[in-house]
Amino acid sequence: MKVRIVSAIIMVLVYIPFLMLGGYWYQVLGGILGIISLWELMRLKKDIPLYLQVLSYMLCLLLILYKQDSKEYFDIINFPMIASLFFIYSFSVIINCNLKKYTYKDSLWLFSIVLIIGLMFNAFIKIRFIGLYEVLYCILIATMTDTFALFGGKLFGKNKLCKEISPNKTVEGSIIGTLFGTIVGSTFYILLIGNRSSLVIVLLTFVMSIFGQFGDLFFSSIKREHGIKDFSNIIPGHGGILDRLDSLLFVILGFLLYILII
Repeated sequence: MKVRIVSAIIMVLVYIPFLMLGGYWYQVLGGILGIISLWELMRLKKDIPLYLQVLSYMLCLLLILYKQDSKEYFDIINFPMIASLFFIYSFSVIINCNLKKYTYKDSLWLFSIVLIIGLMFNAFIKIRFIGLYEVLYCILIATMTDTFALFGGKLFGKNKLCKEISPNKTVEGSIIGTLFGTIVGSTFYILLIGNRSSLVIVLLTFVMSIFGQFGDLFFSSIKREHGIKDFSNIIPGHGGILDRLDSLLFVILGFLLYILII
């Protein structure tokens, strides 16, 4: 527990300067975190050719930094970009020509994780361009939901939420986490941003809290399939980058989707 607390304090102290500076510095942070996250996923598959590993890092970084100066938040989602990625990884099966070590399943895995990590960390950076308070709003939703779901589950948890994916999560903990995540997140938004009606913000925050829990379960399902507890041990007591950011990344994507829709 002591190691976990110390690591958490160090993470916060490292993150705050990048958050406050924003701009180029936040792009650097997002790029680094994205590349590490891709590494955490890519290492789950063995025998990926070295040239494809290098190419995947380059393509992912391109996606992460793509059109960060654009006011169109979803410029990254376009047909030529996705089609190009698909062709690159489809052709890699033929170029590699060794079905004992590298198959179409591996190519689709690489295509998926490069696209997912690229989109998620592109959004991670882009939301800082929207505003500092918007970043804090998403962080509050994710952290409050996770924290109160944990303690709520320990105190009142009886019914398993999704036993095969995450045995420790309970329905009661999820409800309590959603409740407090919605209350804290909505209050912050209404008081400090306040550019929408209170009812809309409460409903939005409620949905984002659920999105965050889906993100946690989604990445947990990947870990369970591969028989690992954490994606890596890069953060002592916490695991990997994706172990810490899984909920937040889904909250940010959901929030940007809301912005796009309205």
